[in-house]
Amino acid sequence: MAAGEPILYSLYVYAPNKGAPIFFAVAYALSAGFHIWQCYRYKAFKLIGLHPICAVNFAVGYALREYGAYNYLYQDTTKLPLILFVISQVLIYIGPPLLELANYHVLGRMFYFVPHYSPLPPNRVLITFGGLMGVVELLNSLGIALASNTSSSRQQQTLGGQLIVAATGIQVGIIVIFFCLTGIFHRRCARVKVLAKRVNTVLVVLYASMSLIFVRCIYRLVEHTEPTKVDISDLEALRKLSPLRRYEVYFHVFEAAFMLVNSGRMGRRSEQKRSTMTGHYGQRVPMY
Repeated sequence: MAAGEPILYSLYVYAPNKGAPIFFAVAYALSAGFHIWQCYRYKAFKLIGLHPICAVNFAVGYALREYGAYNYLYQDTTKLPLILFVISQVLIYIGPPLLELANYHVLGRMFYFVPHYSPLPPNRVLITFGGLMGVVELLNSLGIALASNTSSSRQQQTLGGQLIVAATGIQVGIIVIFFCLTGIFHRRCARVKVLAKRVNTVLVVLYASMSLIFVRCIYRLVEHTEPTKVDISDLEALRKLSPLRRYEVYFHVFEAAFMLVNSGRMGRRSEQKRSTMTGHYGQRVPMY
């Protein structure tokens, strides 16, 4: 089968790769295990507890996708492939906002480092962004559940796509706000030279992490601004779908690989984050 050629009654539109989900499921499982060890070893559950949760979600999501690689055709006789497909999609979609929320947690801790240079009261960072990410997660879950269900009506799939676009748009806006707040804080601290080298490195890591999530959001936003109705029984209609829907490689690069790099890189910096979370005058920064 030629790359990009859709397959009738495929829940994925194409025939999914059988090897990639195994690799990503194992890689995310290893990342989850490493994060759990870090949380236990450094007693950092309050600081980086979202990282293992996110990695576990991804690992389960890609494990279910591996099942789907062998059971990707819609069947009237059993709903199990469709149910597991929807669950897999939901788990993969809710992962990046959790990583993003973890970054906001760390950002709030950084604001406690030098509170008088913080553009936002440090104790309001997690509350504000946590509430916004809760809305994003709710819209994402409802949207992907509706849009992924190929047996649902055109109206339901369209509504699902609109909810995903709304959630992703909100997420992009929040990321822009993150860059603005972090940039203001970084510039203020750099101007008076109060940032230690290791703390400066943590900020750079946060920039890199949010950049990866931002690119992933743009990919999802473009994907779902195209017509979201997938008629798996009409081959010509499937061929007219966006290349982002017909070629699996985009998903592997901008979703799976980008978030794996994000999860692994944040893990390597977690110990450093904890070791640098002391105030400007040596006081211990709250863990919330």
